[in-house]
Amino acid sequence: MRAVVVRTFGGPEVVEVADVAVPEPGAGQVRIKVAAGALNPVDAAVRAGFFGGPDRTLGLGWDVAGTVDAVGVAAAWQVGDPVVALVPGVADPLGAHAEYVVVDADAVAKAPASVDPVHAGTLPLNGLTALQALDLLELAPGGSLLVTGAAGAVGGFAVQLAARRGIEVTGQARAGDEELVRSLGAAHFTVDGVEPGGVDAVLDAAVLGEPALEWVRDGGVYVGVRPGAHPGPVRGVRTDAVGVRPDGVQLAELVRLVDEGVLTLRVAETYALDDAAKAHARLAGGGVRGRLVLVP
Repeated sequence: MRAVVVRTFGGPEVVEVADVAVPEPGAGQVRIKVAAGALNPVDAAVRAGFFGGPDRTLGLGWDVAGTVDAVGVAAAWQVGDPVVALVPGVADPLGAHAEYVVVDADAVAKAPASVDPVHAGTLPLNGLTALQALDLLELAPGGSLLVTGAAGAVGGFAVQLAARRGIEVTGQARAGDEELVRSLGAAHFTVDGVEPGGVDAVLDAAVLGEPALEWVRDGGVYVGVRPGAHPGPVRGVRTDAVGVRPDGVQLAELVRLVDEGVLTLRVAETYALDDAAKAHARLAGGGVRGRLVLVP
């Protein structure tokens, strides 16, 4: 089968489409015939060597939408089931940007019924990151939250999920994104942030770091999206970062919210799997609203 890989770290030019063996599911696993999967900034980070790694071929891709193709022992799925899943892209030699991928059965959820696989393939990584980050914040209804990068994929989901929880959301993004951010449910919008200590919490999807921490009140909470890169605690502010993990139960809840119209799935462009390097170059060019999606 074909799979997107890197054999050395660098820019979009190091991305290859290689012929590799079709993976076989083990006990408690399923194999998915991939229909689509989003390209995310974390893929660019893996490609560039941000996570390091041994001298071996690394597969790319964390998001998958497709159909169950084979089932291992004790995996509670049926061949033919339409599904979505998060593939932990740094842990395995093959990622989701391939014709087939094997994942643990408990990482899988039934695909949304209301959207096509291209849109469904934008949900797992960014949706789970936003949901798990909000859980880390532990904000009660009525609390105030500033989401940086609110026009992005993680930030956009975070705005929608937080607003649904009754949290007062301020979205931070570029001036041209105000209409979009407000349409996602932000009560307030800002380009330059808020006054120091102006909110109970910050979800820093844009990875601003220390400047975003200043916007949190004394004793509040800051959650980033890059483990190990979040600032240390000050003024009694609890600081943390989400290390996104596969979770089929949480993903099923996100799917339900998609089908109810609560969550918006945004696709910027689609690329054939063979054009993965072009998609990486487009992502590197910046200014993408919505996700670039690879289709085998």
